[in-house]
Amino acid sequence: MSNTVIFELNDRIATITLNRPEKLNTVTPEMAQALTAHVHEVNARSDVLALVLTGTGDKAFCAGSDIAELDTYDSPWEFRNRADYCDAIRALRKPVICAINGYALGGGLETAMACDIRIAADHARLGAPEVKLGWIGGGGMSYQLAHSIGPSNAALMVMGGDPISAQQALQWGLVSELHPAGELQARARQIALLLAQRPPIAVQTAKANLRAAYAMPLDTAIQYERDLQTICFATEDAHEGRAAFKGKRPGVFKGR
Repeated sequence: MSNTVIFELNDRIATITLNRPEKLNTVTPEMAQALTAHVHEVNARSDVLALVLTGTGDKAFCAGSDIAELDTYDSPWEFRNRADYCDAIRALRKPVICAINGYALGGGLETAMACDIRIAADHARLGAPEVKLGWIGGGGMSYQLAHSIGPSNAALMVMGGDPISAQQALQWGLVSELHPAGELQARARQIALLLAQRPPIAVQTAKANLRAAYAMPLDTAIQYERDLQTICFATEDAHEGRAAFKGKRPGVFKGR
C-alpha cells in the first residue's frame, strides 16, 4: 500500500489518513486505489466497528484530485470509469466519521460528504471549485449538497465555486461540530468509540435506513423502517439489550 494513505486500527476503530500534506492531501490514482482497498478491508473485518477518515497536517483534509494527474488518463471515457473512492466509502456498512482538518475542496468535499458524520476544525474551508476549471464534481457533489444544505445553498456552491468557512458550513448543516484544530482528532475518535459501544447490527441497520430514506416517500420509508426494526428486534444483541436494561447493567453486544 502507498504510504500516502495510512491505515491504523486501535480499539476496534480504524483510521484512514490521507498523507500528502505538501500537496494539500490531493488524491492521485494510486492513492485512490489504496483508499478504496483500505475501505474494502474495513467492510470485511469483524474487528472494525467504526472508521475515522482524516488528513495529515492542519492545512487540508483533502483538496480533491491532483489536477496534474488528470491528464494521465488516455480518454474521458477512461476517466469516467476510474475507481471512485467516494463510491467505496458510500458502500461501507459501518459508520464513518470525517475529521475535516482544513481545506475540503472538490473531491475532498465529496469524500467528506460520503461519510456519515462530519466534524471540522474551526479554520476549515469547504468548497466545490470544479466549475472554475470548466467541469463539475462527479462523486455525488450536487446530490449530497442539495440534501445537506438545500438547493439554493448548493447552487451557490456548485455554480459559484467559492469555498465557505467552517462557521458557514456549521450554520448550513454541512458539518455537525466545530473544534480547535488541536482537539479535532480526539473528538472524532470519541465519536467513533461511542458508536463502537453500540450494538453493531443496530448501528449498521440505522445507517442503511438513513441512506434508504433519501430516496423513499414517507409511507414507504416508515414501512421499510419498521421492517428493519423487526429484523433488529430478533437479534441476540436486541435480546441482550432488553436484558441489560432490566438488569440495570451495561449490555455486552456481539453483533449477532
